[in-house]
Amino acid sequence: LRKAARLALKAHVQPSIDSEVHKALKAVADEIAINVFADNVRKLLLAAPFGPKAVLGVDPGIRTGCKLAVVDDSGKFLSHTVIHHNTDEAKENAKKTLLELFGTGLIRAVAVGNGTGGREIEIFIRKTMKENGVSDIPVVMVSEAGASVYSASEVAREEFPELDVTVRGAVSIARRLQDPLAELVKIDPKSIGVGQYQHDVSQNRLKKSLEHVVESCVNQVGVNLNTASMHLLAHVAGIGPGLARAVVEYRAIKGLFKSRQELLEVPRFSQKAFEQAAGFLRVPESENPLDNTGVHPERYPLLESLAQRLGKSLRDLTGGGAEAIKQDAAFKEEVGAFTYDDILRELEKPGRDPRETFVPFSYRDDIHEVKDLKPGMICPGIVTNVTNFGAFVDIGVHQDGLVHLSQLARRFVKDASQVVSPGDRVHVKVLEVNLEKNQISLSIKETLEAPAPRPRRAEGEGRPPRGEKRGGGRRDQGPPRGPRPSAPRPVFNNAFASLAALRDQLKPKK
Repeated sequence: LRKAARLALKAHVQPSIDSEVHKALKAVADEIAINVFADNVRKLLLAAPFGPKAVLGVDPGIRTGCKLAVVDDSGKFLSHTVIHHNTDEAKENAKKTLLELFGTGLIRAVAVGNGTGGREIEIFIRKTMKENGVSDIPVVMVSEAGASVYSASEVAREEFPELDVTVRGAVSIARRLQDPLAELVKIDPKSIGVGQYQHDVSQNRLKKSLEHVVESCVNQVGVNLNTASMHLLAHVAGIGPGLARAVVEYRAIKGLFKSRQELLEVPRFSQKAFEQAAGFLRVPESENPLDNTGVHPERYPLLESLAQRLGKSLRDLTGGGAEAIKQDAAFKEEVGAFTYDDILRELEKPGRDPRETFVPFSYRDDIHEVKDLKPGMICPGIVTNVTNFGAFVDIGVHQDGLVHLSQLARRFVKDASQVVSPGDRVHVKVLEVNLEKNQISLSIKETLEAPAPRPRRAEGEGRPPRGEKRGGGRRDQGPPRGPRPSAPRPVFNNAFASLAALRDQLKPKK
């Protein structure tokens, strides 16, 4: 009987327990990895936009040249060309091309992809601009992660059927600078390259999590109904790909929307879909100023009644005029404190973008490759990815450096995402460079000021005697403490303890 029990334990019970434990641990690990990926994607989607201004997009290349594409303030593709800068003659021709583009007065920024050859063409463009007195156009390095995926996708072929794949990439890079959210929603979030073990986790759970992140980001920022692409509209709550296509087709035939209410005239756009989506859509051209805010149409009658009581128009209640709402205490009680705060915030800044203001960024001019780095250097960089063990930072040498968890701050850091996020601009100190493995060790902690030392005790000042309170006097001894309640053991510990006890019982007696 004991022999049979030992055999059953070894062949069936133990493998079953091992399988269950591993499955549970895998689920926990998957959840952590998915959360890290989702947080990183959220930060990238909510990155500061350059805004509706014409941009020159540059898709860097060495052998085939750099592809240039110009988009206008609405993101519409205007023109493209190719420049080379690998010979003196090619450089002269490239300079002429760039100066002709800058001379049009249209371009307000240059977006350079951070792929192979990106730093070289960025330096070349900066040098050309400096030599010719062009100082009012920022040159910005833009992450081109996923740009190649977009270029070869059905979405890109539908948008630009006549353009080459490489030119589509340059257009995407330019648009990413204008509005990262509007452009990144066109590609699979898994292609953005900010995940951790993304191919090892449950793909269904990862997909659902990322879809939720994209939708929440789109709804948080809001969408201009008259300029949004079909792909951006498809992520608005209540609107799927089918309705998004119907909205765009209606807009192409009828022209710009004049109000939110006009959405109900779009074929198959139901009242239910309108209730879900209306609060996230903006119509700046509407005569009703509330259509350019996050205030839902169901609240319009309340605000119209309030404006009538105050003797003002709805437009008078926007901007600085929103202060007048505070004079009516009954309105706050009528809508509730939370809704009141939301309405007030929306009316104070109609059409506001919750994302941060764009600030140009540049790398060190004297560092181009890994071999240029020396320990002790302080470099500006951009956080490209955040993981459980630290953060990766791009300092402009074609290879991201690692800031280990212990080098993020002058305090204990349990989670790197509590300190940095993808897209953050940071200063790092080079700790170590391994040219053979092409690895860079960086530190943010070393660039921060050391905390002030704790004041030392005065001479003769010691700790109070044991058993005596710091404020003086003796502790109230009171009755002796009883035993502390034992905390419940983790499930896994109980399982292994039970298994060990069972093994001991089944051991053959000597």
